[in-house]
Formats: sequence, C-alpha cells, structure tokens
Amino acid sequence: MATRRSLVLGMLMTSLLCSTHSVVGDDIPDNFNSSYFPTGFYFGSSTSAYQIEGQANKKCRGPSMWDTFSHNYPERIADGSNGDVANDFYNHHKHDIQLMGDMGLNSFRFSISWSRVIPSGRIKEGVNEKGIQFYNRVINQTIAQGLEPFVTIFHWDVPQPLVDSYGGFLSRAIVEDYKDFAELCFQKFGDRVKYWITLNEPWSFSSYGYDTGTMAPGRCSSWMNKACKAGNSGTEPYIVNHNLILAHATAVRLYREKFQAKQNGKIGMTLVSFWFEPYNSLDYADQNAAKTALDFMLGWFLDPVTYGQYPRSMQKLVGRRLPKFVGNEAQFVKGTYDFLGLNYYSGYYASANFTVDPNPDHISFSTDSHVTIQPYKNGIPLGNATAVDWLFVYPEGIRYLLNYTKNTYRNPDIYITENGMGEPKNDTSADNLDDPWRTNYYKTHLWNVLGSIVNYKVQVKGYSMWSFMDNYEWDSGYTVRFGLFYVDYKNNLTRIPKTSVAWLKNFLNQGSLKWGSTKIDL
Repeated sequence: MATRRSLVLGMLMTSLLCSTHSVVGDDIPDNFNSSYFPTGFYFGSSTSAYQIEGQANKKCRGPSMWDTFSHNYPERIADGSNGDVANDFYNHHKHDIQLMGDMGLNSFRFSISWSRVIPSGRIKEGVNEKGIQFYNRVINQTIAQGLEPFVTIFHWDVPQPLVDSYGGFLSRAIVEDYKDFAELCFQKFGDRVKYWITLNEPWSFSSYGYDTGTMAPGRCSSWMNKACKAGNSGTEPYIVNHNLILAHATAVRLYREKFQAKQNGKIGMTLVSFWFEPYNSLDYADQNAAKTALDFMLGWFLDPVTYGQYPRSMQKLVGRRLPKFVGNEAQFVKGTYDFLGLNYYSGYYASANFTVDPNPDHISFSTDSHVTIQPYKNGIPLGNATAVDWLFVYPEGIRYLLNYTKNTYRNPDIYITENGMGEPKNDTSADNLDDPWRTNYYKTHLWNVLGSIVNYKVQVKGYSMWSFMDNYEWDSGYTVRFGLFYVDYKNNLTRIPKTSVAWLKNFLNQGSLKWGSTKIDL
C-alpha cells in the first residue's frame, strides 16, 4: 500500500505535469469578468490594523510590539519609519470604505488591534471603549457600503506589556490572554461579523520574527542576524508557532461552544505559502524537496489543525526541537477551522542540493528543511521578476497551490485572503500611477483561481487583493507600494486611484455571462 507521503507526491507531480497549459495573455477571454465566478463569490481587498490605522499613541490605544520594534530599531526598517500615522485610516475609514463600495467590491478584510481594544493585553486590566466604538464604526460602514466584513483577530501586533511580562507568544501564558481578546471580539462584534480569522500568516510571524529577526520582535540567533540582541533560531520559531496553534484552537473551540449557533458565523485562519516547483521535475529528490518546502511553510500549521500532528518531514528533520502535542491537545487542535484563508504571492524552485552548515551550533528553522529555495534556473526566473526582490510573478502557482491544498487537506472551503504585487515608487507622476503590471497580475491570477474552481472543483469562495491602498509594509516601511490606491504621504495622505482601479471596476461591474456558460480549458 502506498504511503500518504508517496500519494501526495504523486498528486503533486500530476498537478505539475498535467497542467502545462499556461493561462496568460490571449488565453484569457477579452470579456473575462466577475460573472465567470460562482454566485455569491466574494471579491474584496485586505488591510491590517498596524499598517493603515495610525493614531498609534492616541485614543487610549496601548503600545504593541511593532510600535516598540519600529521605534527602537529604525535602522531595521528600510526607511526608518513607523506606523504612528500610517494612512490614518482611523480618521479616514468612512471615505476609504466608500471607495471600496464604489469600485464594486463586496467584501473587506481588516484586523482588530489587540492594543486598541485591550491596551495592556489583559482584559482584567480594562477595555478601551474608544477602541470598541471605532471598530463598531468600521464594521457598520463596511456593511452600509454592501461589503461583507472579514475580520482578522490577530495580525502580528502583540501588546507590548505581554511581551514584557512573559515574552508574548514565546510563552503558553498568552493562550488565555488571546482567548479573552477573541471572546471580547465575538461579544462586541459577532452580531454583524460572520467571517472570523483567528491569525494571519503564522509562518511569517514565527519565521521573520524569531528565525531571521527581520520583523518584530526581531529575535534570532546572532549568527543569523547580528542585529538580533537575543533569541534562538533553532527553537523559538517552533515554540511560537506551537503557541499560535493552541491559541487558534482555543479561540475556535470557544466560538463554536458559546457564539456560533446564535451568531451564525464561520471561523478559520489565514496561512501563506509560495508554490514550489522541483528544480529538476524528473528528479525524485527535487520532487521530495518541493513537498518538504510546502510542509515547512504551509503544513507547519495546516497539518496540526487538519490531522492533529506536524508533518512527518518536520518531525524527522527537526526532531526534539519540534514541540509535541500532549494529552488531548492533538484532538483539541484537530479540525479547528470552518474555512481556510490562503495568501499567495510568488513561486520558487526547490532543490535537494543543500549544503549543511558544518558548524553544529548553526541550527535554524530556515535551514532545517535541507531544501534550497531559489527563483532562478539557468539564469531564468520561474516567473517574471518584479521590483520587489522576493516576488516573482507566477500565476500558475496559485492554481497548483489550490489544487494541492484540496488534495492534501480534505478539500476545505478556501478564501484567497491576500494576492497582490508591489512596486517601489514614491512620487505621484502619471507614470507611477500607471500600473498595467498590477492589472495583469490580478487578471492572470484570477483566471488561474477560476481554473481551480471549474476544472478541479476546488471550493474557492472568495478572492481578496493586497491591498486596497499603499500602506506600511512592515520592515520595508513605506518603500514598497502594493495598493490599488496610491497614498500621497507628502500631501495630506491623499488617496489617488492607480489605473488598475479602472480595470477592477470594469471587471467587477461589466459582466453579462452566466456562471457555467463558458468552458474553461486549462
């Protein structure tokens, strides 16, 4: 009998070798529009609290670890900036949400700042009613504009007092504080919010924050990054992700037991993954490397909440450093999602040609997989290179990832919660507002999402673009722009539509075809 791993590898290769027709250029119908998608499909845009809200030290909001990181280590942010003002969405939300409605979008994904509603991070120390009122206004305005709110409870901004007290997600103590925060959200907003996302990208939070140290709280082994003043890249990412899984499961169990029947909502989480092609598609070792890369990025979180255990490749390669689920924890975390949010941006090659560091002290999450990840083969990138150094345009990758997720993880309902393309342009000249590459990025990725729905019967229920407007892009500061709307940081934070907005309006509003009336052959 074939093992589960060999079956998955077989399906992985089938999706690669049998899906060779490239869905780009002339293959997309001239009249491709939103009506090609199923009735009830959500088209939206995504944001997060720290990246857009501003009012960081006002309205009774407490400090988060991103406030601390950006202020204490400005040299670790590309332009030395912070999110104190950001886009001042706090004061511009009504206008911004109206712009979303005017485009024809029907959903809006945003996050709630833990520090804004519970300044100390601990509910017993007080709730900030101004913060509650603010999110009530955002939710009400979202609904008034005909948009469905998709609300992320935690998008990386741990209250600083919890970091100071016990290390934030390095301690299991945070699970109870996170549970209280989630319960407050359900109590205050659950009568209107029907889609809850517990966490955003635990892979990014754990790996960048505790392995490479490039994002808050900036912890890692000193040999990985000399800027890190403390940390252990070989243990802390795994501890943090384990506590994130327990926090997620605790919130889901709470929602299901106390709120779901009455509020009639759904709850899930958002994960991120690149798509990994074998460097040599005929080499079993490289095929296995591609699957291992997916295990370490997607399966690290999705295997436990689907099957109650970490991927076998991780168990083998990480060994004792990988935390274990004890007692009834495996059953507790298993099955804790009604839907999966999935973020996709880029594709890479994966190779088994990996050189182990001879220094036995050099152990890290990023090298534990023993896989070499690279965007180029023989000097040619897997997808078109962009001005963002890590992003290569590979639209087929989103289809392969969706198909793989259906095969590997029991065909969940999926919402694409982020997909987008950035460019480092910083003035408002007409050239910089003209972004045909973004239009093409969205068009080709949407076409591939449609291919998964029509030909592979993947249960994709929505697609959300990153992002509605340019914002604070974490360690890149304001040097990278992913927005549909240009934000003029030098002139009153004016929102200026890029040319992709006109394409999107047309895509969302022109459709006349009936769902299922067109044969899509990929």
